[in-house]
Amino acid sequence: MCFFFRQLTCKRKIIMLLSHQLVLLGFGTVNDPVRIFSFANKEIFFLHKIQTCYQVVPEPSKANGGNFLVDDRNKYKSMWIRTHSTVWMIGGFALIVYMGHLYITAMVVVIQIFMAKELFNLLRKAHEDRHLPGFRLLNWHFFFTAMLFVYGRLLSQPLVNTVTSDKFLYQFVSNLIKYHMAICYFSYIAGFMWFILTLKKKMYKYQFGQYAWTHMILIVVFTQSSFTVANIFEGIFWFLLPASLIIINDIFAYIFGFFFGRTPLIKLSPKKTWEGFIGASVTTIISAFVLANILGRFKWLTCPRKDLSTGWLQCDPGPLFKPEHHTLPGWITQWTFLQFPWKEISILPVQWHALCFGLFASIIAPFGGFFASGFKRAFKIKDFGDSIPGHGGITDRMDCQMVMAVFAYIYHQSFVVREGISVEMIMDQILTNLNFEEQQTLFMKLGQILQERLGHA
Repeated sequence: MCFFFRQLTCKRKIIMLLSHQLVLLGFGTVNDPVRIFSFANKEIFFLHKIQTCYQVVPEPSKANGGNFLVDDRNKYKSMWIRTHSTVWMIGGFALIVYMGHLYITAMVVVIQIFMAKELFNLLRKAHEDRHLPGFRLLNWHFFFTAMLFVYGRLLSQPLVNTVTSDKFLYQFVSNLIKYHMAICYFSYIAGFMWFILTLKKKMYKYQFGQYAWTHMILIVVFTQSSFTVANIFEGIFWFLLPASLIIINDIFAYIFGFFFGRTPLIKLSPKKTWEGFIGASVTTIISAFVLANILGRFKWLTCPRKDLSTGWLQCDPGPLFKPEHHTLPGWITQWTFLQFPWKEISILPVQWHALCFGLFASIIAPFGGFFASGFKRAFKIKDFGDSIPGHGGITDRMDCQMVMAVFAYIYHQSFVVREGISVEMIMDQILTNLNFEEQQTLFMKLGQILQERLGHA
C-alpha cells in the first residue's frame, strides 16, 4: 500500500514536470491533463531511473550485502555468533589433534562427507529426483568408491606395518593391497553400468549433468584430502602448521576488516577489504615464524607415523627441529630503552620454511576463498550450507584449506624431504611387495652376504 501511494506521488511529480516542458515546447497547455498523462505513460519506462521516486528500500536481512562490516548496524551480533562458533571449532580441532594421527584422519573423512553432501545438493532438483529413485544413492556409490581408492593407496603401508606380527592378517591385508586397484575399478564399473541402466527419456540432460557434477566433486574433494592425509602421516606438524595459518589468516582478516575495513579488495567478495587483507598477511607471517618454534619442540608432532597405532611417538627429530643458537648484534642489546634481556636467541631451521608457509597462506591461499565466492555467485547462493552458525557450511571453511594442503605437501616433498634411498624406504618396499616366505629368504641371503664380508674383513 505504501509503495502504491509512493507511485502516485511520483507520477504526479512527473506530470507536473512534463506539463511545464510541453508548455515551453508548444505542445499543449497546463490545462490539458489528458494529453500530458498519455505522454507521461509512454515515457514512464525511462523515468523509473529517477532515484528520488523509485528508490528501493533494502531488506533488513540484506542490509550488509554490499557494505563493509565497519558500517554494518548488526555487526556486533554477527561477530558474537561467529566468535562463538569459532571458539567451539578451535577447541574441538585442538582436542582431535591431541588424540593423534588416526583421529585427525577420521576428522578429514567426516569433513569430506559433509563437503560432498553440500556440493551434491547444489544442482539437485527435487522434481527430477522424484522420477529417479535411487539416483542419489548412485552419487554416494561413486563417492565411497573414490574413498576406497584414495585411502587404500595412502594407508596401505601403515596397515601392513600394523599387522606384520600376525601371519594370517598379514597375508589377508597383502592380498587386499595386491588386488586393491582391481576392486576399485570393478566397483566403479558397477556404478557406471548402474547409471546407464537408470537413464530415462526426457531426463538425459539432467542425469548426465549430475554424472559430470559428481565426478567434479570427487576430484575437488579427494585431491586435497589425499594431500592432507599424506601430510598427517609425514608428521602432524606438516598438517597442523598450514591448517593453523589458514585459521589465523581468516580470523585476523575478519578482525581487521571489522574494525578498519574501508577499501574494497575484490568484487567477488564485497566484504573483503585491503585493510583486512594486509593486516591478516602481516599477522599470519609473524604467527608462522613463532608457531613453528612452538610446535617443532614436541616430538609427537614432528615424528612421522609408520603404522595405524595410536600410541605416542618418540623419534630423532632430525636437523630441521634441532635448535640453532644465534648471537644477537651488539646494537640491539645496547639499546637501553628496550632493556633487551637476551644475548642470543634459539631458532629452529624449520622456522625459515614456516615463513614460506605464512607467505602462501596470506597471499595465495585466500584466492581459494575468492574462487568459492565466485562459485556461489554463479549458483546465486550465499553459503554452501548452514551447518556452522555464522560461517555457513563446511565447504565455506575448507575453500582456502584445500589450496593450502596441496601446497604444504608439494613444498614438503620438494624442499624438505631428503633425497636418496633410506633404510625405512627399503623396509617399506620389502614389507609391501614380498610375502612372509620371501622375506625369510631375503633375510637368510642377506645374513650370508654379511657373514662373507665380515670373514673377508
